[in-house]
Amino acid sequence: MPLVKKEEKEMSAFERMRLQNIAANKALLKGIETKAAKIAPPPKPSPAPKPRSSSARTGRARGKAREPEVKREQPVRTTRQSARLAGVDADSEVLKRKREVEEESIAQQARHKKMRVNDDLSLGDIMVEGRKYESGMDGIKGLIVRGAQPGVRTFTEEDVKETTDETLKELRTRMGGLEMYDKWAVQDMKITPQRVYAMGFHPAEDKPIIFAGDKEGQMGVFDASQEVPEVDDEDEEAEIPDPVISAFKTHSRTITSFVFSSVDMNSVYSASYDSSIRKLDLDQGKSVQIYAPPDADEDLPISAMDMPHSDPNLLYFSTLHGSLGRIDLRSPDHADIWGLTHQKIGGFSLHPLHPHLLATASLDRTMKIWDTRKFVGFGESAHPFLVGEHESRLSVSHASWSAGGHIATSSYDDTIKIYDFSSAGSWEPGHSVAEDAMKPTNIVRHNNQTGRWVTILKPQWQQRPKDGIQKFAIGNMNRFVDVFASDGEQLSQLEGDGITAVPAVAHFHPTLDWVAGGNASGKLCLWM
Repeated sequence: MPLVKKEEKEMSAFERMRLQNIAANKALLKGIETKAAKIAPPPKPSPAPKPRSSSARTGRARGKAREPEVKREQPVRTTRQSARLAGVDADSEVLKRKREVEEESIAQQARHKKMRVNDDLSLGDIMVEGRKYESGMDGIKGLIVRGAQPGVRTFTEEDVKETTDETLKELRTRMGGLEMYDKWAVQDMKITPQRVYAMGFHPAEDKPIIFAGDKEGQMGVFDASQEVPEVDDEDEEAEIPDPVISAFKTHSRTITSFVFSSVDMNSVYSASYDSSIRKLDLDQGKSVQIYAPPDADEDLPISAMDMPHSDPNLLYFSTLHGSLGRIDLRSPDHADIWGLTHQKIGGFSLHPLHPHLLATASLDRTMKIWDTRKFVGFGESAHPFLVGEHESRLSVSHASWSAGGHIATSSYDDTIKIYDFSSAGSWEPGHSVAEDAMKPTNIVRHNNQTGRWVTILKPQWQQRPKDGIQKFAIGNMNRFVDVFASDGEQLSQLEGDGITAVPAVAHFHPTLDWVAGGNASGKLCLWM
């Protein structure tokens, strides 16, 4: 007892106030509970349910009324949990770690906005170290995406043999004869450190040069004409050196597309989610920013880019904000930007022969054709004339326009749709296409359920085929690359040893029958 009296004497004013507050709060809570019980007394506990007999199960059939079931309200799940209610001490390591994670997440979002480099970059300064760019992404190679059947062909040699049309059979035989590049194995051709998101074939015909961009803004370049270094055959431990692949950190976010100038073989343009367009000068070894929003804080993620073959001074681009932009490279400080939709434009392309016409594919489930020779609306609401549109059941990923006037789209409704607009060259400004004429002429069933870890499948036409036959390539979820003609006929299903992931990003060389594919591990597949 003396000890208790001593503590009471030494109790501070702050401690007495704290105890008084606790007592007052308890009294207040008790009063609220008492009032609540008077207004709505707690329900009596329900007895344990009796096991249902066979007669109870057939009660409805016998005309017996079933007792109404009592619906129990589900507890509301909060989005954030209070550390105090969870019993976590304010100075605990758990709470400190939680704060660190939240602060890092906020800081990372801020860095994405600020990381875009506006200055010129020397390739020697931004080169990614390591010849194979090992990044831990190889663990994804065994991923099986919903609905995919790795290795199961959907187009076989029997389909070629049973072809009755001789012209089609010859074309299928020729495209099926493309052989996989065998100087190095697929696993040794790591063209980008991370998942390939965009590819481009340099238009040079004397040697295949492939560009790839990954999801973190790194660009890989591979010259497939390089020779394999000789090794001593008698040296059992000698290994074939890795291929020479260059990788550069040119953007701070995902690279979405490449464009090659028709007048300058050394100029390669790349666009990115970091809101910028850059030009890589192969001769000078520099990467120069061509365009970025005037406001450094403005976020304008670029989803696709195209350049008219007839006018290499113009660049068009689409954004995830649903807008379309145009830049004149002679005065790149200014860009004309038009809002076309409230949802993102995943891909678009210009008509190769009539670049005033362009086709967009959007999250709003539509493929639309626009004419830049005529504008409607005024001021900020002005936009190119809408020629026509076609709506799919689910979102449309890309709209690719061939030189022959066909548009190929890929959609999440698991189809490739091919539209025939071969008469588009005769359309006058302000010409509208009837709804029936906007319907696809061919629909091909195709698994496009890429999921989260595989880059979206997009059809890419051969821009200027030497054989005059319009054809496009698209990745196949069963780990192939499919080749189709403009009438929807499948020409080939390219395969090869060592393909352990979906070559989702597939591209044709502009003029030659060379096809490249890139996968989630940053690996390159090549057929020639």
